[in-house]
Amino acid sequence: MRLFRRNPGSDPAEEAALLAEELQAKDRQLLEAQRIIGQLQEQLEEQAAEVDALRRIGAAVGSAFDVEETLNALVEVALCLTGTESCHIYLLNESGTELVLRAADEEARAMVGKIRLKVGEGITGWVAREKRHVAVPREAYKDHRFKFFPEMREREYESILAVPLLHDNEVIGVINVRTHRPHEYSRNQVRILSNIAAQVAGVIERSRRLQQLERRAEQVSTLTEITRQIASDLYLEEILQFLVNMTAQAMGYKICTVMLVDEERKELVLAATSSNSQEYLSKPNTPLGSSIAGRAAQQGRIITVEDVTKHPQYRFADIAAKEGLCSLACIPLRTKGQTLGVLSCYTDRPHQFTEEELSVLMALANQAAVAVEHAKLSLRSVILQEMHHRVKNNLQQIASLLRLQMYYAEGANAKEVLNESLNRILAIATVHDLLSREDLDMVPIKRLAETILFHTQQGLIPPHKHIETRVTGDDFLLPLQQATSFALILNELIQNAVEHGFRELDSGRITVHIVEEPNRYRLAVINDGTPLPDSFDPRKTATLGLRIVDDLVRAGLKGTFDLFNCEEGICALVAFPKESEMLNTERRLRGHE
Repeated sequence: MRLFRRNPGSDPAEEAALLAEELQAKDRQLLEAQRIIGQLQEQLEEQAAEVDALRRIGAAVGSAFDVEETLNALVEVALCLTGTESCHIYLLNESGTELVLRAADEEARAMVGKIRLKVGEGITGWVAREKRHVAVPREAYKDHRFKFFPEMREREYESILAVPLLHDNEVIGVINVRTHRPHEYSRNQVRILSNIAAQVAGVIERSRRLQQLERRAEQVSTLTEITRQIASDLYLEEILQFLVNMTAQAMGYKICTVMLVDEERKELVLAATSSNSQEYLSKPNTPLGSSIAGRAAQQGRIITVEDVTKHPQYRFADIAAKEGLCSLACIPLRTKGQTLGVLSCYTDRPHQFTEEELSVLMALANQAAVAVEHAKLSLRSVILQEMHHRVKNNLQQIASLLRLQMYYAEGANAKEVLNESLNRILAIATVHDLLSREDLDMVPIKRLAETILFHTQQGLIPPHKHIETRVTGDDFLLPLQQATSFALILNELIQNAVEHGFRELDSGRITVHIVEEPNRYRLAVINDGTPLPDSFDPRKTATLGLRIVDDLVRAGLKGTFDLFNCEEGICALVAFPKESEMLNTERRLRGHE
């Protein structure tokens, strides 16, 4: 400040005015300096608050061990740093279509997991869609974007600040804070909440990466274990059941199912499933080309569906709705260019199957295809060994029958001898033919009897004779050894009826009646031909056929045989115990020995 000196001859009033003007300028400079200092102090305070906020956020993130704990800790930090009364954190679901409440203040914590918003719905949904924050200072419930949830008591709050959770510019959720009274949110509060949002996004992304690594490790472990199981001695059913259970567990699916192709019927047949639902298990077979799985099998390609309950080509939408099934991936089981079946994987909520996920499922499907192919090869090997053993035994049986035929054939007509031998061989062949069509070890007896009667009509009954034949009674399955003895016995009894009952007659009837009782089976061959002599005793007859029958019934079936006249005509009756009863009898006999 310059010293005032009065110049000689100057006007005192003019100099006083200049002095006053200079003093006013200095006052303005002082006020501006004070304003700048105040702004700097405010910035320093904001920066200090932001540093403190970051410190608290870092402490909250570092102190929690899982995502839920971290989110809850960040809710408390947000409330403290922003001075608000309510805080909610929403995260997008897997499909990216809904925001789900994942963390909240104590008052709303009971609603975590229950409150859902579509992207674009409500103020929070709008923030997620637009990727920018929203601050409403008063009467937020009157905002045109607001969505009301009565259970959240939202009319008690006036203001709201909502900030998107962004990672690589992609929205993964929204965080919002609210106050009971009207409140103008400062730039500092917006910045603090944005920092918290960034930390939440980082936590979620790290959690997702960790889950992916854990999932990959479990998937590799699953593939390794399935490969080991395939190389073991387990049956195909056990391997496939292990595969669907492990896949459902490792991949987090609701249900996993393997269906195999039935080439004859052109259908997919259920082979293994992780579901215990009786309604799901009782679903009918799926024709190739029908429904989602049938199309995947026929076309040999992966097909995914976001929601099976709404897909027009899914056949069992009602069952899917009851079981809580939603998204579906169908992966064909292929090997050597051939589709062997389909692996179907269901989720319980909308799910986008990633390329990586489908690659894992394809690897699992390939393992299943290897298991199926391995089982087929093993079965073929077993069948060849078994058939070799059976052919050898049957050839020995045929040789024994031919030796008996030679012994009894002295003076007999050669044609008759050959016909009888041929029918015995055909009876054995019939058993094997039925085995090849039905089951590896069990033979349907009624069909066996009908086939033997057909061969008898073709080979033994002369064209001028009119003899009706029929099979009545029960149908059941017999194991190979019993079925072979049964076939030879039935063949001999029918031949005996034709040769002796209708030797003098040109017409009549032969009825084969089969009965299954609790502990035994009964076979009756009845014909209305010439009656037996009164003194007839089947055990004293010298005919080869009845000798074969008696030996097979007693030695092969451990049963009884009788031949007698009855009201319907001549009745040949055979009774023999069921296989389990035979085993029990043998054990008792061994015990007495």
